[in-house]
Amino acid sequence: QVQLVESAGGSVEAGGSLRLSCEASTLSASRYCIGWFRQPPGKERDWVAFITSAGDDNYVPPVTGRFTISQDKAKNTIYLQMSSLKPEDTAMYYCALDLRRGNCRVGDFEYWGQGTQVTVSS
Repeated sequence: QVQLVESAGGSVEAGGSLRLSCEASTLSASRYCIGWFRQPPGKERDWVAFITSAGDDNYVPPVTGRFTISQDKAKNTIYLQMSSLKPEDTAMYYCALDLRRGNCRVGDFEYWGQGTQVTVSS
């Protein structure tokens, strides 16, 4: 069973920055998609950013230019650098992994982390 362990989130003021990390027990597959979802209070979970085994990344428009996803394959870890944070970024953030393919399908991830809370105050 693959495990995903997210770092602690945190609370910041608007305009601040945070970096989340997610360590996977394995990223040994030749092709995978790994990334971040978030669920704001009272809303549905939605995707935020993905990165593939090939290094291709993709972002949901509200975070484009503010968030950067990266990976360190030697450490089986991905990162989400979040800058210029806004109150609407407040959410539970989840790491998710799909080891079956090298492209990303929003509704079809195999493994999930436990979630980490990010709170942005105005």
